[in-house]
Parts: sequence; C-alpha cells; structure tokens
Amino acid sequence: MTGTAYLGIDVGTQSVRVMAVTEDGDVAASASAPLASHREGVRHEQQPEEWWTATARSCRSVMSQLGGAKVLGLSVDATSGTIVVIDSHLRSFGPALMYDDGRAREEAAEVNQVGSSRWREMSYRMQPSWALPKAVWLDRNGALPQSSRVVHQNDFINARLASKLLSTDSSNALKTGYDLIRTEWPTEVMEALRFDSSRLPNVVPPGTLIGETSLQAQAETGIPSRVPIYAGMTDGCAAQIASGTISAGSWNSVMGTTLVIKGVTPCLMHDPFGVIYSHRSPDGMWLPGGASSTGAGIIAKEFDRGELALLNEAALSADPTGLSVYPLAGKGERFPFFTPDAEGFTIGQANSQQMRYRSVLEGIACIERLSFDVLRSLGAPVDGNFTILGGATNSEAFNQIRADILQRSLTIPTVPESAFGMAVLAAASTSSIQTAVQRMVRVSRVIEPSRTFTAYAKQYSTLIAELDRRGWLSQALAAATLEGANS
Repeated sequence: MTGTAYLGIDVGTQSVRVMAVTEDGDVAASASAPLASHREGVRHEQQPEEWWTATARSCRSVMSQLGGAKVLGLSVDATSGTIVVIDSHLRSFGPALMYDDGRAREEAAEVNQVGSSRWREMSYRMQPSWALPKAVWLDRNGALPQSSRVVHQNDFINARLASKLLSTDSSNALKTGYDLIRTEWPTEVMEALRFDSSRLPNVVPPGTLIGETSLQAQAETGIPSRVPIYAGMTDGCAAQIASGTISAGSWNSVMGTTLVIKGVTPCLMHDPFGVIYSHRSPDGMWLPGGASSTGAGIIAKEFDRGELALLNEAALSADPTGLSVYPLAGKGERFPFFTPDAEGFTIGQANSQQMRYRSVLEGIACIERLSFDVLRSLGAPVDGNFTILGGATNSEAFNQIRADILQRSLTIPTVPESAFGMAVLAAASTSSIQTAVQRMVRVSRVIEPSRTFTAYAKQYSTLIAELDRRGWLSQALAAATLEGANS
C-alpha cells in the first residue's frame, strides 16, 4: 500500500487489535494478538508486559501489511477502570487490576462518603470496580512503592510508545475521580482519602496531541519514530465513535452478553436513580450511558448454540408471542434501574421452544425500549440516529424485533470496532470529530420497523406494571415510561 493511514489500537480484555485506516475510512490493514487473564473470586488481573508484547506484535504485523504507507498519527483505547502501578522506568509493579476487579468494596464505600458532593454533581456513585477505589486499595495494601505512579491501561501503552509517561485522557480518568465539570483532580477528596494525587497523570481531553513515538518503540513495533500520539478514550467510547454516534440525540446500543447503551447530549444529564454516568466527547458534548444485566447472555444459557439458526429462522416469520419476559442470565440489574436482587421472570406460558426463544428476544428488546423511555423521562434527547453493534446483530430476527419494539430505524456501521474508532479520533486532529466521522464511518445496512408498536403494547405495559409491583421501578418512573411509550 502507498498513501497515508491512521492507526487505532484497542487494548481489550481478550486481545489487542490494531487497525490502519485510510483518510477515507478504508481498513488498510489489521492484526490482533490474544491476552490472558487471571481470575480468583472478585479479583481479575492481567500482566501489563503482555499488553505491550501483544501490542508490539500486532503493530509489526500491521506495518508489514502497509508497506510504504505513511502513518499520520495514532490513538489508543482500553478497558475502562483498569489501572497499573509503574516505576520511573515505565515498568509495572505487579499485575494490573482489571475493569471488573471488585476487591475494593470497603474503599468504594469510603470514596463515596468523602466525595459525595463531587460525585453527586457529576451524577454518579463510585463502584468497587472503578479505578479510584482500587488505587486507594493498592495504597493501603502496600502496593504503591515510593515514587511509583498509577496509570490507566492505555497510558501504559502510550508510555511505551513514547518511551516516557504522557498525559492521560479525561475519558479514562473519569473512574479515577477526575472532575469533568471543573476539569481537575478533586484534591480535597484525595486528601481526605490520604491518597497522593501527584501519583496520577496529567489529564487532557481526548484527541489532544500528547507525544510522539520513539526510536525504541520503532524497533519493537515497526511504527516509525515521531508519529504523533493523540489522547484516546475508553473502549466503549471508542466503539461509540466507530458507530458514528457523535451528534446530540443519537444513541448506540451494543448487544453482547449484556446490553450497553451510550448516547450524546449537549448538557450533563442528572440522574436521581444513579444508574447513568457520562463521559465527555472530544468536542465537549456529554456521553451518557448505562449497562444492563440483560442481553444475549441468557440466550447462551438457555438455548443450544447448534439450534440458534433454526430458532432465528422461526422467530423471523413468527408473530409476537404476547408473553412479558424479563430476561436475566444471573441475579441483579444495573440499568435502567438498580436492583441488586432482581431475577428474571416470565408472565405467560410458552408452548414451544421456538415460542420461548422469540419471547426472550422480545423481552430483551422491551428492556432496551424501557432504557430509552427512562432516558427520555430524565430529559435526554432521543430523536437522533440509533445504531446497533455487538454479536447479536447477526440475528436478523432479533434486529427486526428490536426495530419494531423501539419503532426506530436501526443502523449497523460497516466497521463497528473500537480500534477503528481510535483511528477516526486520530484523524480528527486535522479537522474535527464530526468531519472525521462523516468522512470515514460508513453504514452497512439499516433495519426499518415492519410492525407498529401496537403489536407489543400490551406485553410491554404488563412488563412495566410487574416491575412497578415488585418495587424495582418506581411508580413515578413507571408512569412516565408508559406515558412516553403511548405518546
């Protein structure tokens, strides 16, 4: 290949993926390398050196595919809330604490207490898996040696690429307590926690030029030296860019094992229920979102994988079941309401495996609709484009049911990957994120509703009424949800 390209690097849980993308949005090269995790109870760790080994290996492969093409810039995303302790030589002290590591339960309670006014203003509560409680846990357990620094997962990769520690991005810094309103570390909270905030990196907005690749990194990755490095984002925000969800009122649903919804609002959303928190986009907009415990995980739990093709074919041609299903593979719900003891239920009886399968798809789609009805009731604009990502989009039946229940056109982008989103972010350095998205993000297909919502109105109303009866959804929110659904 000749010409120019931008690199996007996605450091995930199971692998590192690197993409080279042209200025017009064509994927010129891509490569990935696996990662291994160690889990024990609530603990989840990875070895940071393996991140770098996988990144370097993937970059070398991509650069060999590019041939003579010039790399104009790069950006790195990573899992949200993952942290690692490093020394002055950029070496890690021990394993990284991953995004879902839950060991800092006591520290999270203290962090929420001493920082309550800050967190309330930003409309969230710290969770044990968030970075700040875990950093406090490390400090109190003797895992922060003198002169060490606490950095995020993508900071570690950026530091290796530049051969020095660079600024972090405000997207990854959110769960470490960074105040997105005042654009500062909350020093009074850190002091109350007896945590030295100087151990944390400087923070800049995503897309900011923070450094350039070094000669040492060139030798290990094949990326030429002096390539600009731009501050990245979390993996979820990177996927949101890849979907083209960057204008106010537009939303992106990622349907994997669980359902994650992220959107764009011009102002910070205030959520009295504590189930939504917001990042900031490169252009200063707010990116609210929430993660539900429902999703395709229950399909893997209840149905044989070998039967899914036939079940999807039957579901695509079948009529609505009329059953009201709340599909949970495990216990507890996080969004669109918070109920730790919530369990799945079904109102009505399926008379076949095919009917049960379709009713589960309908139930997941109803929770997706409920999520948007809750967002609407909190004042979020939901009149923009809706995009859908995730493995569940491979089911045409599920896509159609979601479009019918949401009563929205659903767009599937051509390259729905976080690494692609980071290449777009790097390309935005020459213009704006809106211009880069318009030029580079393409639509694969659009699913239009084929039925009116009337076909699902009764089972949806029954579901909401049951959530209200169980006390999972407040009466006021249930009423607002149904009012929005009937408008």
